[in-house]
Amino acid sequence: MKSHFIAAAVALTAIIWLTPTETRADNASWGCQVLLCAASSNPSWHGVPYCKPPMYKLIAAMAKPGFSWPICPRSGTGKPGREEYEECPAGFKVAYSALGHEGNHSEPNRCEKTFNVCQDRNALKNLGKKVQYRRAAGDGENSCTQTISHPRKRRADPYFFDLKNDQGVKQRYWFNLNH
Repeated sequence: MKSHFIAAAVALTAIIWLTPTETRADNASWGCQVLLCAASSNPSWHGVPYCKPPMYKLIAAMAKPGFSWPICPRSGTGKPGREEYEECPAGFKVAYSALGHEGNHSEPNRCEKTFNVCQDRNALKNLGKKVQYRRAAGDGENSCTQTISHPRKRRADPYFFDLKNDQGVKQRYWFNLNH
């Protein structure tokens, strides 16, 4: 179980520290501790006792005014990325739930797909019952085009870091900041 944490630690050791004799996670800066813990995937940082103090410190600091993400300078990363929602299924595009204040879109929290039901009458039947149908505007009841939409799933782990592995290829590490 701890193999993914150990693998992340080994990969980050080369980035964070200059010589093998300096490779102690306890001596790492807070930003490097956060990065190391965020990259732990099996178990997540929640299951690694070493990770709880720096991550709880991060969560508390984020609630304060003027918060600045702690970074690990030698890693080549800054603050993490964040993607609140999972990708839409193949063939669907991201859609917004409604227009917000002053005509601005609210959140990209829906997936949509438009079908030509005159050409493929079974297309909508095969997608299940948890969809909303909308006829194309202005086409009335005789429209061949119908749009279906469904909610996008929220990610359990919305934050991510992209780190280079030992082959120099970027790998994405997803994490959350829940207690």
